Amino acid sequence: MLPGNVWRRHRALLVALAPAVVLRVLAMVGYRPALWFWADSFSYLRAAGDPVPGTFRPLGYSLFLAALGPGKSLALVAAVQHALGLGLAVAVYALLRRRGLPGWGATAAVVPLLLDEFLILLEHMIMADALFTVLVTAGILALSRRLSPVTAGVGGALLGLAAVTRTIGVAVLVVAAACLLLRRPGPRALLCLVLAGAAPLLGYASWMWATSGTFGLTRADGLFMWARTMTFADCSVIRPEPELTPLCPRTPVAGRPSPAHWMWGPTLAGVPGDRNALAGRFARAAVLAQPGDYLAAVGGDLRWLLRWERTTAWTVAARKTNPYWFPYEERPLRDSVRGTAESYEGGPADTRLVEPYAGWLRAYQRFGYLPYPVLLVLLGGALAVAAARRRPDALLPGLAAAVLVLAPPFLHGYDVRYVVPAVPLACLAAGLALRRPPNVGGR
Repeated sequence: MLPGNVWRRHRALLVALAPAVVLRVLAMVGYRPALWFWADSFSYLRAAGDPVPGTFRPLGYSLFLAALGPGKSLALVAAVQHALGLGLAVAVYALLRRRGLPGWGATAAVVPLLLDEFLILLEHMIMADALFTVLVTAGILALSRRLSPVTAGVGGALLGLAAVTRTIGVAVLVVAAACLLLRRPGPRALLCLVLAGAAPLLGYASWMWATSGTFGLTRADGLFMWARTMTFADCSVIRPEPELTPLCPRTPVAGRPSPAHWMWGPTLAGVPGDRNALAGRFARAAVLAQPGDYLAAVGGDLRWLLRWERTTAWTVAARKTNPYWFPYEERPLRDSVRGTAESYEGGPADTRLVEPYAGWLRAYQRFGYLPYPVLLVLLGGALAVAAARRRPDALLPGLAAAVLVLAPPFLHGYDVRYVVPAVPLACLAAGLALRRPPNVGGR
């Protein structure tokens, strides 16, 4: 039994936590041991067994998997990710209460963190998104407290770790440093943020240099940007250098697929030399030659944020192929990845559906999410109020969320999954913007 004062003070949160826990239990018992995402999940697992910096993504999540590896349980990974998701919601709630929001207000702000089915889906998936969401939000939470060298250092370190989990975290770290200047924290706090944030990045980039000769977090930034330009690039306008002409698309613009097709398809197979460097040069030339077409392509991607549904329409065909729904049927692992999965699991690793629990979760996912138009209104309103009321503590999570929403279409293309880490930050920004005026200064 909870003490009476705890129940009275946090009653709204405790009531909201109950269904949040139930939904995660349904995921654990309905989809055993975890969910898979195309080839990415298995790339993370392979890197966990042989942690060497790779081409396309940093190793932060693979090191997390390696730390849990002795448990020989994919279910353990999913359970830890679910626990981190719940803990994050409680941490956001605690900060908002400390800043003066009543219990019902702070609870309303974290309801999407507790009950959004897409967050629960990603927590149950062997993918970096749940860990990245926790790290980046925890870093912003640390910087939203009363600033000191310690809190600034903790926030910087968490954001640095987020950046070696997903590289978009670098942009969030830059935004955090810029917002910190608005709060005039003093040189020690700013120095602690910069040093603590840079330490994971420099350490990982040095590791990459030692193993591949490239100083960076990946060796694919040029490739991703090239794939972005493939939806509009016209070589008759770009007039690329001769060594870049093999990168020109041959398909008419109207019939070209999404950037992901170009990134993971066979187009670059015959390109000689440093493909990442060549792709980066081509991408820069394409953007400079066709800036209007580039912005139009980005705008076309951002229009997906106006859809009320998270992904595609609910059709029978989509149920079998859409990775962003809790599956309607079991899909055996391919032989090419089965060994990787079973080596980590220590046994069979196919996702098994257990009814009726899986069915209950599938029914919930039809409506249990924060639509992206609502997210945009929430985020835009929070930023407007934060600017009007001069609330730099609310501006920080709002701008960090905006970066996570807007940057991917500029850099490599839109994916519904990339927007999800912005949800906790947008909720935090809204709560901080609407709280009562603070009694202390920006420090």
